Amino acid sequence: MALEPGILAGFLVIFIAVLFGPFKIRVIEENLEVFLFVCGIAAMTISGFVTIPGTETGWRMEIIEEALTSPLNALNIGGIPIGIFQIVLVVGLIIYKWHEPIQNAIRKVAAALSLKVMAFVLIVVLGLSSSVISAILAAIILVEVVNALPISRKSKIDLTVIACFSIGLGAALTPLGEPLSTIAVSKLSGEPYNADFYFLFNMLSKYIIPGIFVFGFVGMFFLGKVDMKVQGKAEDYSETLKDVIMRAVKVYLFIMALTFLGDGFKPIIVEYFIKIPSMVLYWVNMVSAILDNATLAAAEIGPAMSEIQIKSILMGLLVSGGMLIPGNIPNIISAGKLGITSKEWARLGLPMGIVTMAIYFAVVFVLGI
Repeated sequence: MALEPGILAGFLVIFIAVLFGPFKIRVIEENLEVFLFVCGIAAMTISGFVTIPGTETGWRMEIIEEALTSPLNALNIGGIPIGIFQIVLVVGLIIYKWHEPIQNAIRKVAAALSLKVMAFVLIVVLGLSSSVISAILAAIILVEVVNALPISRKSKIDLTVIACFSIGLGAALTPLGEPLSTIAVSKLSGEPYNADFYFLFNMLSKYIIPGIFVFGFVGMFFLGKVDMKVQGKAEDYSETLKDVIMRAVKVYLFIMALTFLGDGFKPIIVEYFIKIPSMVLYWVNMVSAILDNATLAAAEIGPAMSEIQIKSILMGLLVSGGMLIPGNIPNIISAGKLGITSKEWARLGLPMGIVTMAIYFAVVFVLGI
């Protein structure tokens, strides 16, 4: 069933606004969370005019509850809900209280190591550990380390973007890492895959772990020539208690917005995306740079799919999620904390994402590894 032209036009307008608005209009860039929230509401409203047998679309209490609770319950460890909001707020308060010893420790390590080694270790360790400590906590550690380094703003942005690609990949190795991996394991828990805790690790580690080390070497290349002694002083901690609380609130609103956007675009995903051949869908999933990749995974992945189809969907979503700020949770947290604009992120994120997509495409589809 094809969607009506008016519905398609509405979705297209929202998609273009989300993709280009932050780059072209300053007020949107400065109020990105509110803008995405409004776009999410618009997408949900348009979705309500679409009827797809067997698929719930448009406004309903279920999606409102999900949007309200998902920032509070991104992960569930031992029956305890752990949300992005709580982690950002609690860790932010801890750093606010003990920022001096934390930053002094980071600076001592930075002084003992070359920036090249520091970059490699940071990118690789956070990428590998994000599947255990979660992408959220890995991103918070990243921004505190980056903020304490005595390097230029451009170098900080480069290091952050590269590290977020690494964290986004690594977090997918277990259901603890991020919502996408949790959803994928849940969707494939029955026959024929019987997915368990180690399912994604067994399927994707041969792609992801080498990729994390490659990003580590890329970080060394970008930052290896930077002399910390001539770049200036590290930024002193200047946040107020209000800043800490408002950052957590903005992250909460951001996740709500992505939930509405992802579910609002469900008619497009269900009617068109899941019918696309794997090799093409791999590239089409670059839309996860601005849409919630967990929602895309939930709509696209199913037990009837072959292993190569599942791989192509997941790798396409994971890599493209690093391209732009809304693409994944580490990007959102890092950009918000460090004040990185959409243009600054895309300067490195887009070309790096496209090159990485091309490499993985060759590995998975051409070489058949």
